[in-house]
Amino acid sequence: MSNVYLGYHFTIEPKELGSEILIAELGELPFESFVESEFGITAYIQKPLWHEAILDDLYLLNSPQFTISYTIEEIEQVNWNEEWEKNFEPIDVDGKCHVRAPFHPKTDAEFDIVIEPKMSFGTGHHETTHMMIQHLLEIDVAGMKTLDMGCGTAILAILAEMKGAQPIDAIDIDNWCYLNSIENAERNNCKHITVYEGDASMLIDQKYDLIIANINRNILLNDMQSYVNCLLPKGILLLSGFYEEDIPFIDASCTEKGLTYVKKFQRNNWVSLKYANE
Repeated sequence: MSNVYLGYHFTIEPKELGSEILIAELGELPFESFVESEFGITAYIQKPLWHEAILDDLYLLNSPQFTISYTIEEIEQVNWNEEWEKNFEPIDVDGKCHVRAPFHPKTDAEFDIVIEPKMSFGTGHHETTHMMIQHLLEIDVAGMKTLDMGCGTAILAILAEMKGAQPIDAIDIDNWCYLNSIENAERNNCKHITVYEGDASMLIDQKYDLIIANINRNILLNDMQSYVNCLLPKGILLLSGFYEEDIPFIDASCTEKGLTYVKKFQRNNWVSLKYANE
C-alpha cells in the first residue's frame, strides 16, 4: 500500500531568508522533503505522522518579520524524482561551470558538477553559492589545502578539487549535509575530499591556504577568529551567506583580525567577499 502524503504549499515573504528558516524548523518535525516554488516552498509529510497542532510552535509563523500563508493538499504518493526533475534546472556559471542533476545531460563545460538534488537544498541555485563558484573560477587553487566550512552538498569543495585544490576538508554540522556531501564527492569521482560532521571547534591546529565559508552572518562573525587562526600566510578567505547591509560587520571583523579586502560579488541583495591574509 502506498503512503499518503500531505503537501504544505507555503507562500513566504521575504522568500529567501524565510524559506531557509522554515526548512530548518520543519526539518526538526517529521517533514521529509522540501521543494522550492516560485513564492516559497512545498513541504511533504506522511499523513500518519501529521497532527492538527504540528505547526503551532514554529517561530517563523509567529514572527512579525515574515508574512506566511499556506494551503494543504493530500497526495496519494509522491514520486520524489519527478518532483526534483520538475523543480531542478541546470545552472551555468559564467559559461565555465555547469551544475546539474544526474538526470540532466552532460555538457562540454570546463567544470561539469553532478549534484543529487535531495530536498532541493544546496544545489547551486542560491545566489550565495553562485557567487562562491564565481570566486573559485577566478582563483588558481592548484595545490591549495582547502576548507569548505558549512559545505552543504559539498558543491564548492567538488569544484575546488576539479580545479586542482588538495587536500580538502569539508565540514557541516548537519547530518544530512554530511552524508549528502560524501555521496556527491563520490558521484563526482573526487579523491581528495574528506567530509566531517561538526563545527568550527574541529579547526584547532588546522592550517589552510584557502577557506570557503558560505554560512550566515552570525555564525561567520562567531567563528571568524577560528578561520583566521587557520589561514596560512598569503591564504585566501571566501565568505558568503549574508546581505549587502551586513558588509560593515563582516568587514570590520576581518580587517581587525589582519585580513585585507580584495573583491566583492553581488547578486540581488546577497553578497560574497574575498579576503587575503597578506
